[in-house]
Amino acid sequence: MGKLRRPGGRHVLILVENLSVPFDRRVWQESRALVDAGYQVTVICPAGNKRDKEPDVTLDGVRILRYPLRPAEGGPLGYISEYTTALWQTSRLALKVNRASRVDVVHACNPPDLFFLVALLLRPWGARFVFDHHDLVPELFMSRFPGRRPLLYALTRAVEWLTLACADAVIATNESYRQVAINRGGVPADRVAVVRSAPDLTRFMARPPDNSLRRGKKYLLAYIGVMGPQDGVDYALRALQHLRDDLGRDDVQAIFMGSGDVYDAMVALGKELGIDDFVEFPGRVPDEYVQRCLSTADVCLSPDPMNPLNDVSTMNKVVEYMAMGRPIVSFDLTEARVSAGESATYVPVNDELAFARAIDDLLDCPDARQQMGRIGRQRVETELSWETSRRNLIDFYDRMFGITANGIRAIPRGESG
Repeated sequence: MGKLRRPGGRHVLILVENLSVPFDRRVWQESRALVDAGYQVTVICPAGNKRDKEPDVTLDGVRILRYPLRPAEGGPLGYISEYTTALWQTSRLALKVNRASRVDVVHACNPPDLFFLVALLLRPWGARFVFDHHDLVPELFMSRFPGRRPLLYALTRAVEWLTLACADAVIATNESYRQVAINRGGVPADRVAVVRSAPDLTRFMARPPDNSLRRGKKYLLAYIGVMGPQDGVDYALRALQHLRDDLGRDDVQAIFMGSGDVYDAMVALGKELGIDDFVEFPGRVPDEYVQRCLSTADVCLSPDPMNPLNDVSTMNKVVEYMAMGRPIVSFDLTEARVSAGESATYVPVNDELAFARAIDDLLDCPDARQQMGRIGRQRVETELSWETSRRNLIDFYDRMFGITANGIRAIPRGESG
């Protein structure tokens, strides 16, 4: 089926700061979906350390401009330095892009909640501003810097409000975030659409189990995702210590795939807890390794602890586990239940021993594991796949530009050209 060309080849400029592209899977999926729907897409993002290094490259029809960026170190002052550099580099490149081909939409992904300034910079040329709400930044900073809550929370709430106030439309990753935009940001409900982060089922394909990953053990546990202060890898590691020391389980191997701000600290914690003999940290790994590992895993871990951010956030790893047909152990968070449904076992929030017991119970019940995995895969195929999200994204853009189902732009009365 050929591409449906949108009149005028509307130019969408996507801004992202916290990951490189295409490593940022959501941004990459959105970019390709828009190109396939006939939009012109340019992405501005930081360069990666080991991948995504080229400063100017076109992949699958998406032009990507990358700039050097040193991640924040230390406390809030580190983020001020990082975000100032990112804002300057992004603004400079956005003006360059706009000079070459006028931008119709600035599609800004957070964190940080600062790219409304770039949108305002391009507004004199008629650019609209779409805010793609990936994270609740006030809650994110509360979880990272709990001792400095009042000042940081007030500042980040103010910047979030400015972003939402400037947005012509908002994309939320789930219904909880949609309600934040409406109730906290005052955005009219008809200007907020939900486009869930969802796995591309062509990327998450089951493979034959690779039993070498078990390292001679009977069972394999798996984690995939970012390793930040709020992601709960430390909770999972302490749960594994309980699994061995309190529940007497010595027949498991665990693999934690991914990297992030606390990666080194988590490797050190594994050694400190004395579990490094059965816990591996391979870092960021290619898709092929992810598929092999998740196809082999008996239970997958979602240890995000309860906090104001995690309770209302959709965790990509949960839906990815479901796509691979794996049973999940999770703390009992609101959005975890919305996403996983009956494909997960839920334990009292932040209770590491209960987390260990849930793993222990599932390992002893293969029928339950199989049924939970089947439920998860079916749920992804019917409700949570990227194909559903892709349709929502394109419908959102077509409504914004008044494009009808046959690709003809409906020009409002009084508008010409």
